Amino acid sequence: MRSLLFGFLLIAAMGLCKAQESIDLFNGVDLTGWHIDVPEMDRDPKAIIPFIVRDKQLVSLGIPQGHLVTDANYSNFRLEVDYRFPGKPGNCGVLVFASTPRSLYDMFPKSIEIQMMHENAGDFWCIVEDITTDNMEERRGPKEKWGVIEGKLRRIKNLTDGSENALGEWNYMTIECLNNEIKVWLNGDLVNHGYNATANRGQIAVQAEGAEVEFRKIVLTPISELSEKGSE
Repeated sequence: MRSLLFGFLLIAAMGLCKAQESIDLFNGVDLTGWHIDVPEMDRDPKAIIPFIVRDKQLVSLGIPQGHLVTDANYSNFRLEVDYRFPGKPGNCGVLVFASTPRSLYDMFPKSIEIQMMHENAGDFWCIVEDITTDNMEERRGPKEKWGVIEGKLRRIKNLTDGSENALGEWNYMTIECLNNEIKVWLNGDLVNHGYNATANRGQIAVQAEGAEVEFRKIVLTPISELSEKGSE
C-alpha cells in the first residue's frame, strides 16, 4: 500500500514538473510557431518581410509595421525576453492576451502591450483591452479621457526611471501573467503591475514599429496559482 501511494505521488510530481517546463517560443532557426500580420504585405506583394532570423536572433526590422504573432494561445505564464536596439533608439513592444487582429488603427490586435520603446520600457498600452493599476490618474491622465480605442488615453506609465540599460546593450524583461494580473520586471526592477485585466488568455505578439530590434531569447514558462502561492 505504501509503495502504491509513493508511486502515485511520484507520478503526480512528475506531471507537475512537466507542466512547468519552459518553452522556447523562438527556436533560433526560423519562425516556426509564429505567423506574420503586416497590412502592407496584403497591399504590396513586393513588400519586405519585417521579421527575420539573423545570427540566431529574431530581428524586427521595424518596417513595414505589423506584428509577429504566436499560433498558440497562452494563459498563466512567465515570459522572459532579452532584447536590444542595435542602432537608433525607437519603438517596439510585446503584446499579451492578443486576440482579434487589426482591432485598432487597422493594425494592432486586441491585447495589452508591454512597451519596449526606448526610455519608456515597461509602460502598459491598452489596445481594446483594459487593465487597472495603482495611482491610475497620476499615471494615465484624467479619468474621463481613459479608453481602449482610438483617441482615448490608453497609456499607463511605468513605475521607474533609469531601469533600461544603455542603448545597444541587452535588456532583460520578465512579464508575468497570472489570471487577470500582469507584473513586469526590467533588468531586475519591478516596472509595472496591473490587475483586473479584461482578458487573461491569448496569443503573444512582437511588434515591428519603426525601429530595428534584436531578440535573443523569448522563453515562456507556465505557472499556476498553486505554484505562485508556494513561491511567496
